[in-house]
Amino acid sequence: MVRNVAYMAALIGARHNPVLAAMKQRLAAKGKPGKVILVALINKLMTLLNAVVRDRSEWRIATH
Repeated sequence: MVRNVAYMAALIGARHNPVLAAMKQRLAAKGKPGKVILVALINKLMTLLNAVVRDRSEWRIATH
């Protein structure tokens, strides 16, 4: 269940979140396969979410 949610969040984030979209383009330019890119985006999302929980802050749209 968590894996499914993380998968969908990474797919949507790659389209609508500027930080994740830039990361996806960067990895694709290096020739990484799609599944590898998706797992990297999931890891990035988990890192961001853990930081939000750790800092007890609200989600802010990050710009680069």
